[in-house]
Amino acid sequence: MEARLLEQNKEKTRASLMFRKVSIPYLNTIRRFMMEEVPVMAVDVVEFKKNSSALYDEIVAHRIGLLPLKTDLKSYALPSKCTCKGEGCARCQLKLTLKGKGPGIVYASDMKSKDPAVKPLYPDMPIVKLLDDQEIELVAIATLGQGKNHAKWSPGLFYYKNKPALTIKKNPSNPEVYSELCPKKIFENKNGSLIINKDKVMSCHLCGACTDLKGSVIELEESQDEFILFMESWGQLSCKEIATKATDFFDEQISEFVEKLKELK
Repeated sequence: MEARLLEQNKEKTRASLMFRKVSIPYLNTIRRFMMEEVPVMAVDVVEFKKNSSALYDEIVAHRIGLLPLKTDLKSYALPSKCTCKGEGCARCQLKLTLKGKGPGIVYASDMKSKDPAVKPLYPDMPIVKLLDDQEIELVAIATLGQGKNHAKWSPGLFYYKNKPALTIKKNPSNPEVYSELCPKKIFENKNGSLIINKDKVMSCHLCGACTDLKGSVIELEESQDEFILFMESWGQLSCKEIATKATDFFDEQISEFVEKLKELK
């Protein structure tokens, strides 16, 4: 298998990778491990002391549970793998507090964490609006969790596509139609000639609009052993951390499977 990085943003929360000589089942397994197995921090328990806002406790708790929290995988463990066996300790849980009084909006930045390394990623996310004399006070417990148990523990969005290959069989009489039709603007009309912008070919999402035209001169092919994997992290972890952790979990489960097979007689 061959893999190389195509692009990555400055924050390292979005990236795309090219894979060659790999099967769809293997690539899809890695994708699912990224989405469902790699753990991140999220609030799981909320204890309200005061809430005179217009929102029910359950609604506020749901909003807080969906707040993305910066995650430190080196300092925390999954409750199932913690030495406390899931009973709750500083190794697998983190306490956050929230206190606010109206009038005004309570934001994610008002959440106070006992660990400065784990805090809301987007401080301007609103939690609740308080009117005059309305108050809210609560204690939240965040734990490491996995996306297979709840979406709030999924670290991001991951998907792949076959590598596209586009060919212009001959110059059409209406090149402007092709250049306007393509949603990704891959085709360009230059002085009556239709050309392919090579810098944008990889952005083709295989919609087939260019080949659906009557008498189309475009040939679109999908590679069966070359794929582009897209990673969009919510920000709790970098794309590199997610990919590395996903392969670690994959290797761990494969090793466990092999050991189980050896026990069979």
